[in-house]
Amino acid sequence: MQPEALSVLHEEHFRLIVFVGATQAKVAFDTAAALQRMGDRASYIKISGSGPNTLDFHIAFYIGQLSLQDASPYFHIISKDTGFDPLIQHLKDKKILAARWRDVSEIPLLKVLHAKLPGEKIAVIVAHLQLRGSARPRKVKTLSNTINALFQNALPESELVALINELQAQALISISDNNVGYSLPA
Repeated sequence: MQPEALSVLHEEHFRLIVFVGATQAKVAFDTAAALQRMGDRASYIKISGSGPNTLDFHIAFYIGQLSLQDASPYFHIISKDTGFDPLIQHLKDKKILAARWRDVSEIPLLKVLHAKLPGEKIAVIVAHLQLRGSARPRKVKTLSNTINALFQNALPESELVALINELQAQALISISDNNVGYSLPA
């Protein structure tokens, strides 16, 4: 994990656990410094033993422990290893929110929090609408409320209107009699 990627996790609601391999003797200074800035919201766990699924078992154990301590956790596993996907599906089946990302920067909430320019916001909105599939808002007011909720209800009405207008200008949506149609990229 790159230290610059950790800077996006400074929001108060994030906790970070870094698993350190049993034979790993060092953690890079920049990584350690970035974790220290998070205070008690970041910790290290030294993995016991080694083997093909050792990390998976450690992560599963700590997710289990943390899910009992927090009323509504959302776990983000940062790994390119698709072997975590069955664990994530099992967690979802148990109504525990979890996802695997290849990189910290892929976490949707972080994209939302760091989207400042209109083009960045449009990209976040389009990605969100693509994920919703057939559950996309069908009315302009619902679309406006959905976009505002996506940005933590912090957008002024004028910006909401401008974003919806930009979605139309880019032919990503069409509006007819207050009904919204979609032409989103695949």
